[in-house]
Amino acid sequence: MSSAITIMSVLFSVLVPQKMWVAPSQPMIVQIKSDKDVTLALTDFAGRAIAAKGSADVSAGQSADLKTIFPAVATPGTYLLYALPKGASAAAGAPNDFLGTPIVIEVLVARFSEDQSAMVTHLVPLQYVVMDTDAGEMTLIFFYDSAPHTAQNFLDLCSEGYYDGLTFHRVVPGFVIQGGDPTATGMGGPGYFVTAEFNNQPHEQGVLSMARSQDPNSAGSQFFVCLDYNQTQKLDHKYTAFGKVQKGMEAVNKIASGKLSDPQKGTPQTPTTITKVQVLAVTAANNPYEQMMKPQ
Repeated sequence: MSSAITIMSVLFSVLVPQKMWVAPSQPMIVQIKSDKDVTLALTDFAGRAIAAKGSADVSAGQSADLKTIFPAVATPGTYLLYALPKGASAAAGAPNDFLGTPIVIEVLVARFSEDQSAMVTHLVPLQYVVMDTDAGEMTLIFFYDSAPHTAQNFLDLCSEGYYDGLTFHRVVPGFVIQGGDPTATGMGGPGYFVTAEFNNQPHEQGVLSMARSQDPNSAGSQFFVCLDYNQTQKLDHKYTAFGKVQKGMEAVNKIASGKLSDPQKGTPQTPTTITKVQVLAVTAANNPYEQMMKPQ
């Protein structure tokens, strides 16, 4: 078994893309790894249903070209593909009775270019993170639509064990808690930078955003969790918001209330340790995105 096939088998279930990167001229093939026939359903990232062109039924073990069934996936944007029991419908929005793990379809454009036509499409499983700390557990979900590269960078670091054993080295009460620095000095990172993806997500309580220096494109691994929007609103459109704490604000608030050895620098007396980080695939039984995906 090749390494590429092994990776696909680990990351995806039921819906398995032939490849994770698709050029505009290529078909977008997905295979059904199930012993039952399914009906495919597509929504945007806000949970609004997108109609199929003709039948969206696919037989067990067969493959389908998503560009044929859902022409919308040729248009830039972020979509979610679901496998439903045959005959089921997602007309009311994001379904909750799906099979396996949904696929995030990111139809990307060339950044810093006037040409906003589709450049390449990235297919990834819909995932979330459970972060265990000395102060408790947090469940993190991600803005794949607003900051796809930043979210993927964070997920990659999490899955590779980068954050295990690191600390929240900076705490500013009423503002943010900050972690992800391997040196715990505020100067460390993974050895590379991530291009800024400033967006319209407000830096509300619980939102995850990337720490950086004066250079907008200097983020790497350090992230912060917002505490009070009255104080963090000034960060909007200046820092990359890429996710939020869906569950576990009690742990965030506990970290934020710890004693500081240097209040001016926000240095905790006893920094909270990130003990373990798990990247998990979304399933119908465990879907922390359910509220986010309800159409407004």
